[in-house]
Amino acid sequence: MDFGVSTFLTDEGIGPAALGPALEERGFDALFLAEHSHIPVSRETPYPEGGELPRMYYRTLDPLVALGAVAVATRNLLLGTGIALVVQRDPIHTAKEVATLDLISRGRAVFGVGAGWNREEMRNHGTDPRTRGRLMDERIRAIIALWTRDEAEFHGEFVDFDPVFSWPKPVQRPHPPVYVGGDSERTFERVAEYGSAWMPSGVHPEELGPRIDRMRQVTGTGTPVVVYAAPHDPEALEGYAGLGVERVLLYLPTLPEDETLRTLDEYAEAVSAHR
Repeated sequence: MDFGVSTFLTDEGIGPAALGPALEERGFDALFLAEHSHIPVSRETPYPEGGELPRMYYRTLDPLVALGAVAVATRNLLLGTGIALVVQRDPIHTAKEVATLDLISRGRAVFGVGAGWNREEMRNHGTDPRTRGRLMDERIRAIIALWTRDEAEFHGEFVDFDPVFSWPKPVQRPHPPVYVGGDSERTFERVAEYGSAWMPSGVHPEELGPRIDRMRQVTGTGTPVVVYAAPHDPEALEGYAGLGVERVLLYLPTLPEDETLRTLDEYAEAVSAHR
């Protein structure tokens, strides 16, 4: 089982150029960064975890720009979005940004995707929350077309463009892996249609096992599972290993550099028995 970290990078915590090498030094193989373009002052949509929305949501760095800084400071670390809010992103720009990250990192980009939860945030991007699932699917298919075709075109309900040239193309072939976040039947269908892995968030092993079984009924027996925002306690890690999870992305709180490094030392010790 492989181990990485998932976190919110902000202007108040450790910087990307410091975090990346610190992860490699401790044997972690992946960094996945959360995304929120902004947080509307109106708090109509409840925070899914309950209570007040944590401070880091208001101050996130752009994940692809931050991962570019990590790319030049590391050698082998996988660089993932966790998750990119595709329903709030222009697909042509996003295709170029992820392909550029893959190029400068020499093939280490991972495109973690999801539909998001903050309806006011979506509306500010011109997205109707009621149709965000169909919008996400079209945009991802359009992005894949831009990555894989010399003259790409797409004609759908929400995305429509005639043949275009778009470079750079990703280093990875046919394109960077697409990890699909979420935990619905439609999520599993998306994994089967265009995903490289299923990426559930913060699910403990006792709840995850039946969901893996259902997911693989839809997608096939070999679909990898990557657990995002996972706990680091020994019981949970043992459970993930028993389920055959491919990679665990431990949740790293947003902290200043010294505190982050101490936390990473603790995490490295916790996972040492499962490497």
